[in-house]
Amino acid sequence: MRMAVFSVVTIAILLILWLDWPQIRAKSKRDKVAFITLLLIGWLLSLLDLPNTPGPVLVLKTIFKPFRGWVE
Repeated sequence: MRMAVFSVVTIAILLILWLDWPQIRAKSKRDKVAFITLLLIGWLLSLLDLPNTPGPVLVLKTIFKPFRGWVE
């Protein structure tokens, strides 16, 4: 399933680049960098399994678990 989502996102990003690049070409370098950066962030996030990724609370619990005896 994740590979299918990644493939669809990759095709969508390529389609966005193909359709929007002629208009972006006339913009400043800063706008081009922002455009490509946002597309890359979306593409990289499609690689992750975000619904099953542990949140920051679990990370903090794991970090502070050894100190549980001292605090209680």
